Amino acid sequence: MQQKEHLIIFDTTLRDGEQSPGASMTRDEKLRIAKALERLRVDVIEAGFPAASPGDFAAVQAIAEAVRDSRVCGLARAREEDIRRAGEALRPAVAGRIHTFIATSPVHMQAKLRMTPEEVLERAVAAVTLARNLCDDVEFSPEDAGRSEEDFLCRVIEAAIAAGARTINIPDTVGYNLPDRFGRLIATLRERVPNSDQAVFSVHCHNDLGLAVANSLAAVQNGARQVECTINGLGERAGNAALEEIVMAVRTRADIFPCSTRIDTTQILATSKLVSTITGFPVQPNKAIVGANAFAHESGIHQDGVLKHRETYEIMRAEDVGWSTNRITLGKLSGRAAVRARLEALGIHLEGEALNQVFARFKDLADRKAEIFDEDLQSLVSDELQEEAVDRYRLGYLRVCSEMGAHPEATVELWVDGVAKTESVVGGGPVDATFQAIEKIVRSEARLLLFSVNAITTGTDAQGEVTVRLQAKDGRAVNGQGADTDIVVASAKAYVSALNRLQAPTERQHPQL
Repeated sequence: MQQKEHLIIFDTTLRDGEQSPGASMTRDEKLRIAKALERLRVDVIEAGFPAASPGDFAAVQAIAEAVRDSRVCGLARAREEDIRRAGEALRPAVAGRIHTFIATSPVHMQAKLRMTPEEVLERAVAAVTLARNLCDDVEFSPEDAGRSEEDFLCRVIEAAIAAGARTINIPDTVGYNLPDRFGRLIATLRERVPNSDQAVFSVHCHNDLGLAVANSLAAVQNGARQVECTINGLGERAGNAALEEIVMAVRTRADIFPCSTRIDTTQILATSKLVSTITGFPVQPNKAIVGANAFAHESGIHQDGVLKHRETYEIMRAEDVGWSTNRITLGKLSGRAAVRARLEALGIHLEGEALNQVFARFKDLADRKAEIFDEDLQSLVSDELQEEAVDRYRLGYLRVCSEMGAHPEATVELWVDGVAKTESVVGGGPVDATFQAIEKIVRSEARLLLFSVNAITTGTDAQGEVTVRLQAKDGRAVNGQGADTDIVVASAKAYVSALNRLQAPTERQHPQL
């Protein structure tokens, strides 16, 4: 039997995924996700854009130091200062990669770059040459390749490979392409570029038309051997190709795809839940692979078929993507050692006071909830890390009075810069009254863009996880998240969390791929 080719999985959750409005992560949160991606056995982790800000540089550098089993990549525009910054951040990595890019479509060259095609070609070659002098692994992307002129695209790719790029990534930057056309583009480029055999062809597809996964798989069928994707499909606008869908499609349809990945699929669900918890972007129940309903059967006909023979209505086993591994529970009699061991199994390593604080939260939750699931533990840790990271606002006390036929009233005590302030407000509902009371104290003038409630686990005693998205007057949007068995308390926590994030300095200016 002929051995299958290796399909490289390039995860850009920490870079492109973070470009989702409100999905900005702290250095420690990025590290936790990077370690989860390493356990997932992702080949390449795009850790960030080092030139975007000192914070992003520090995060990429920290990931380069911590990750041993995956290649760590930093993004850089085709500018000398960006490329040198990326090279410096990646210096501690066991295996590093500089990913540089410049736009090649007429609309981008004329309207954004205001450069001629010849100037773009010259800049691309100079960028790859410099990157190759700093790092032995260089990737080049002609941004908006999906709308670029084919002849010019071939010229740029040939020149980039000649300059030392060993991965050529073809981005469908605005999700404009259709699978048959995009597949043909990859095949055509591999045929027309004389030195195409010296590079791995890669794809980076956006989901504006809901076709990111389909376009990526069409590219794989036409010779692409790297796919750039994100956990849960997180990313700019409508998102990117979802890693879990790409991996399981290639695995499930091994009869169609001449390649395979090295991904440990049993880690998919845990990684998905971690990314969802940290970013505050909940996974929809009917999401493929990782949604709560992905392996649920409501129809009696379906239930009967699955009970008789699983393959009648299931093309994958739930256990293969990790659904069975997250049912380990802890309770109020569990000790510190058991909690610490379970946290470490989830890739969360806490010591000293941080562990004490999380264990105290665990005991408090266990008094209100019969069983503590892995998702609960991840939520407790996220709450603790948020409090450590930003503490201008802290929820002290909340009392809500709500009865049928009367307007609810909320009394909130909020600590602002160490000073307790209290306000009471009557609102249209208990959450509305709570938010108005908080706003009366802080006067942020932020606009509420999103209020979302999800049950972390099953049962009426489940923690509710609330996501709040606020938009500041300058247009910046942030997510806040809170969890509690009381939905109103969880809502208040989420609102305060978002307010604290609005206070954090922002220096980010992400490119868009």
